[in-house]
Amino acid sequence: MILILTFGVFGILNTEMGIVGILPMIAEQFQVNIATAGWLVSAFALVVAIAGPTMPLICSKMNRKTLMLISGGIFIITNIISAFAPNFAVLMLARIVPAAFHPAYVSMALTEAGKAVKPEESAKAVAKVFIGVSAGMVLGVPVTNLIAANSSFTVAMVFFAAVNMIAFVLTIFFIPSLPATETVSYGKQLGVLKKPSMLLSIVIVVFLNGAIFGFYSYISDFFGTITRIDASAISLFLMFYGVANIVGNMIAGKILTVNAKLSTFVLPFALAAAYIGLFLTGRITVATAICIVIIGALAGINSNVNQYLITQAGPEAPEFSNGLYLTSANLGTTFGTFICGLFITAIDTRYALIGTFIFVAVGFSVILLKMGMERSRTTTANEGGRN
Repeated sequence: MILILTFGVFGILNTEMGIVGILPMIAEQFQVNIATAGWLVSAFALVVAIAGPTMPLICSKMNRKTLMLISGGIFIITNIISAFAPNFAVLMLARIVPAAFHPAYVSMALTEAGKAVKPEESAKAVAKVFIGVSAGMVLGVPVTNLIAANSSFTVAMVFFAAVNMIAFVLTIFFIPSLPATETVSYGKQLGVLKKPSMLLSIVIVVFLNGAIFGFYSYISDFFGTITRIDASAISLFLMFYGVANIVGNMIAGKILTVNAKLSTFVLPFALAAAYIGLFLTGRITVATAICIVIIGALAGINSNVNQYLITQAGPEAPEFSNGLYLTSANLGTTFGTFICGLFITAIDTRYALIGTFIFVAVGFSVILLKMGMERSRTTTANEGGRN
């Protein structure tokens, strides 16, 4: 089941982020600028952000297999519409509709993976599903870029539909009926929003994810205009990023199990150092490749750390918490894409990295605030116990 959930998540995230690899082609085909084409990423993410807490809540009592099939069917249909969209408005609409079903499926997949193993192995099981997330977000990008470069935008969209169709068929034949047996009241689920630790975790995820995807949304344009490599080399570099991202997921499952707090603390420093390296060496092909591999691995670790922070803050409502994680992550993608797009419009693509520095700095500040609050709470509890 975890394998099929991973592939299903791959299909959905492939639809969301695979389009990043062909934004320049879309901008040319539909006669819009690159920042406008970027809204295909940020608008999708914004809808996911809005639906993140609501759809898992609404669907929390639905049979899991039924939910998987409904979500998969929506993605198949809208990808086919995207493939033959006559104008940019229709393409945008076909992106917005499936985005509403994204959080219901992914939050369910993350929750079911965590339930399928012993509690102490939960982080590793979730990391396996995150391989599907990473593969969809980053391996889907170079594959889509390669398909589009050698055929057309339409064929790339049909590829999205085909991946979701495979997941749909696998679900029909190999996933048993999965009634929602452990339902949590809506009030209890919403109650996690009252917790300061949850609110701070949400802010951390917004800014750390903004730091990752604010740049990643324009990564193909960076390679083309700053590093000045051709379409085939761009596909190869994107593949480097994708493989490194999956490795990062594998690393994250282990380091979160060993020392989650230290992993969270160190991550922003590593991200800042990698982005500074790319800013300084982005015109040098080999140096750029090295930086991209490092950033890819850190992005995989980042996804797992973000999900861990949110779900640890609201363990009593796992699916709703995973929905909040998706909301936070996609708000970060939306804001990050927008802010980095402003730097691109005002200066050039290289300066999108300035936006990432801002997001990393704010995220790290809130991490320090959260750790200080938790330390204070622990000290108070210990003093109360001694008294």
